[in-house]
Formats: sequence, C-alpha cells, structure tokens
Amino acid sequence: MPETPSIAAFAGSLRTGSFNRSLIAVAADAARESGSSVTLLDLREFPLPIYDGDLEKREGLPENALRLKEILAAHDGFLFSLPEYNGSVTPLFKNTIDWASRPVDGKPGLGWARGRPVALLSASNGALGGLRGLYHARWVLQTIGMIVLPGQKALARAATAFDADGALVDVKEREGVLAVVAPLVDIARRLSS
Repeated sequence: MPETPSIAAFAGSLRTGSFNRSLIAVAADAARESGSSVTLLDLREFPLPIYDGDLEKREGLPENALRLKEILAAHDGFLFSLPEYNGSVTPLFKNTIDWASRPVDGKPGLGWARGRPVALLSASNGALGGLRGLYHARWVLQTIGMIVLPGQKALARAATAFDADGALVDVKEREGVLAVVAPLVDIARRLSS
C-alpha cells in the first residue's frame, strides 16, 4: 500500500475571489495533512473550447485536453469544489469532464476516471452552500465510472467564512472539510495498492 496517495484537485470556477477556489485550497491543505500529495490545478491554465464533435473529428483533442488527461491519469484520487449554477454544475466543470472523457489513439477516454475515488465540496453565499449542484456533479461522475464518496461538504454563507489569509474562520467548518477529505485519502491509498 503506498504511503502517500496522490490527489488531483480543482475548483469548477475561474472567477478571481471564487469561494470554491478558496475552499479547494483549504481542502488541498487538509488532504496534505491527511497524508497525501496534492496537485492543485487551476483550470485557467487549461482553456478549452466548448466540446464540439466536429471540432474533435477535424482537429483531434485540444492540447490542453491531452495535458489535463495526462495529469489526471497520474493521480490516485480527486477532490473537486464546485459552484452551483442555476441548481446544477457549471459549464466549466461539465466541459472539462467532457473533453477529458474523449478517447485518444484508440485508448479509452475514461481510464483516468474509472474506479478512482472523488470527494465533492461546494461553497456558496446562499443558505444551502451549493448543495443542489453537487447532486448533478455526483450523477455525472458516477456515470463515467468514478467512485463518488458519500460524504460531501457544502459551505453556506461563504462570503464571511474565510479570513484574510483564506483560512476558514469557523473550526467546525474546517472539521467538516477534513471529514470529507480524510476518507478520500484513505480510500485512494487502499485502492492504489
């Protein structure tokens, strides 16, 4: 059993000051504290066009999709912090998954995802903390063969949840993040052995 499982993490938001970008940073730190190595990805570094089968047929996968697939395939588990847009996932998140799911050179497109664990978080200034979007994210990720852990964290009233350094103000909220992240690290360790 590897002592240090690797976790890839990203937020499904590009916005500067995004609550989910803040939350994924907190969660990545919690994953490191739980004994994993973490690659914290910024999806701004992987710009992708809206998925278009004609574009894929004509030009193949965009270079950023290939890079992202390679990075994801090198990890034992995943940690996503996803905003809720109109009760569902963001176009950024869905488009990222759609491009990353495409086959390349006859190899299955979902090798990086199948049987790998993922934990979900969300942050919103609303009372539900983005909870409704996590339901749809869970459906998408289960459909592509990921093991979506039952525990999740929806951080409500996120505008006041972080201090100036990006840490969660409320210790109970921090414990809630750790309660989602620690099982992910443990399961990723067990499954990668």
